[in-house]
Amino acid sequence: MYDDQKIEDAVLALLGAFEFDNGRAWKRFDFGVMQALAAKGLISEPMGRAESVHLTPEGLARAKALALQCFGR
Repeated sequence: MYDDQKIEDAVLALLGAFEFDNGRAWKRFDFGVMQALAAKGLISEPMGRAESVHLTPEGLARAKALALQCFGR
C-alpha cells in the first residue's frame, strides 16, 4: 500500500528538519509541531504520560490522505 523508500525518505527529512547540535536529532517528533497539531484539533493533547496521541476524525482523514499522497504507490 505504501512505498517503503518514500516513508524512509520522509522520516529522514523530518530528522534533518529538526536536527540540532551538528547532526543530533530526537527520536520523537518535535514537541512544538505536536502542540500545533493539537491546537488545530487534529490530534489529542500530546502533553500526557501516554506514549501515543489519538488522531481526531478530521486528523485521521487528513493523515490518511497525506500518507497516500506522499507515500502511495
